[in-house]
Amino acid sequence: MSNQQNQKQQPAAAADGITPRGTDYGQWYLDIVKRADLADHSSVRGCMVIKPHGYAIWEKLQRELDDRFKATGHVNAYFPLFIPLSLLAKEEEHAAGFAKECAVVTHYRLKSIDGKVTVDPESKLEEPLVVRPTSETIIWAQYKNWIQSYRDLPLLINQWANVVRWEMRTRLFLRTAEFLWQEGHTAHATEAEAREEVSRMLDVYADVAENVMGVPVVRGHKTEGERFAGAIDTQCIEGMMQDGKALQMGTSHYLGQNFAKSADVKFLNKEGQLEYVHATSWGVSTRLIGALIMTHSDDNGLILPPKLAPIQVVIVPIYKTPEEQAATGAEAQAVAKELRARGLAVKVDDREGMQPGAKYYEWERKGVPVRIEVGPRDLEKGSLCVVRRFVLEKEGESEPDLRKRKKQFLPRAEAIAGMPALMDVLQKELLERARAMREKRTRVIDTLEDFEAFFKGEGGFAWVHWAGTHEDEDVMAKRYETSIRCLPFAEQIPEAARGAGACILTGKPSAQRVLMAKSY
Repeated sequence: MSNQQNQKQQPAAAADGITPRGTDYGQWYLDIVKRADLADHSSVRGCMVIKPHGYAIWEKLQRELDDRFKATGHVNAYFPLFIPLSLLAKEEEHAAGFAKECAVVTHYRLKSIDGKVTVDPESKLEEPLVVRPTSETIIWAQYKNWIQSYRDLPLLINQWANVVRWEMRTRLFLRTAEFLWQEGHTAHATEAEAREEVSRMLDVYADVAENVMGVPVVRGHKTEGERFAGAIDTQCIEGMMQDGKALQMGTSHYLGQNFAKSADVKFLNKEGQLEYVHATSWGVSTRLIGALIMTHSDDNGLILPPKLAPIQVVIVPIYKTPEEQAATGAEAQAVAKELRARGLAVKVDDREGMQPGAKYYEWERKGVPVRIEVGPRDLEKGSLCVVRRFVLEKEGESEPDLRKRKKQFLPRAEAIAGMPALMDVLQKELLERARAMREKRTRVIDTLEDFEAFFKGEGGFAWVHWAGTHEDEDVMAKRYETSIRCLPFAEQIPEAARGAGACILTGKPSAQRVLMAKSY
């Protein structure tokens, strides 16, 4: 076989260094991270370097979340990275839940001996310090000084921070030893107020997931065995990735009075009696960027919803002569100015010594929603070539028709005026496509035989009746590599899956179905 024939048989995307999804999904994901210039592995085991393009996406996510936090009355603060071991150990269930993932500082100084730098044995700390895996204990130790009366409640605080959980098996964005996140920690006078807060913040997460990220989610409660360590109730949002696996995208916890008791945080109520406060915590992390990649991207690279794209429109001037370069460059800058006036994030790629095609591929890999090409003929016609990174495929549509909708030549004024509306269309269509994908890979299942067949095949989300124990959950995990992603809120259950039935494993009566899937 000739080299030319061999090249024709290779998947088109593989030529650009991106493994096709259907060949190796895990490698495809890592290729997207690399080719989109989002992150790198660090010299520190299990840690990552978030590169500027990846961090810019995180900044936009931060802004969307932070605005919603503040709109619901929360304020930001910052607490120490280090937690004294004795403080972490005060809430036993919490400490036990994170024990295997904790990094511990035992010394505070280095020394040089014969030209070699080593730990100074005389600098051993009187008490080891845990690098925060989460901040409940250090925050509640502080809240003890801030809360005395019902007038101090509710206390609604969030912090943006890094945490360390010493994971043994890591994957960029999805699971790393150190990651960025936000963690909200609130104190309330009553259980009802605290539980209302838990639901409110889960709604915030669901809103950002669906209306900003374009990722549809299922909301519900975690089972007892899957709750956050030390929580009485954990609520979550679960998204489906393109390989059919579930990704937990955010959690919100009702902590009861457990942390208040361990830190002795009491308040004087309106009747003049001392009570322990009720606590919540809630958080999302940089794994949301992993969710974006795995929900929307294709074999050509990253696809970003416009609301999170650091660059929403890239403009590429096309020329052959110095005169054409000056003319198309000036037009590109003029178009950019007009689009920026409409609130869009725009970049003009006028780098010299680089072919237009190479620029197209770069911005396509980085997920820029729209590319505008400006050439001499466009100047003559008073038009712009508008290329969408993504179009929602129509049933029965041919590839030529698809390409025609992706690339359009529009009158200049029409293209510029219509760009904000086009961003809205792209945002809407990404969510619509993700919902259609989830619907296609979701089943209502009543027998173990059908359950096994489903997960031996392409898999996805399974609505099943459940009345088993935590030990029964382990049986399902070992047998099928699945877990209960959530006990869904009633309104989250599809009409076809409602009503009572029998547990898929034990046959015991079951009041409602749960969501089962393989997961990250």
